[in-house]
Amino acid sequence: MQADSISEQRLLQKIRQLPPEKVLLVEDFIDSLDRQNTDRSLTFAAAKLSEPVLLKIWDNPDDVEYDKL
Repeated sequence: MQADSISEQRLLQKIRQLPPEKVLLVEDFIDSLDRQNTDRSLTFAAAKLSEPVLLKIWDNPDDVEYDKL
């Protein structure tokens, strides 16, 4: 826990030393990281939701031979 606090303090010190336009760039970068994380979460959730439906298509007697590959 203490290491997290030290890292946070170091980052805050660095951000405070930046000019305002650079702080905006840092904020944009953090927002883009958050969006990427959200996008991955949504993609994973959509894939999990589609599994039962796709399983009906993938798991059929006509494709048994392909299952052996």
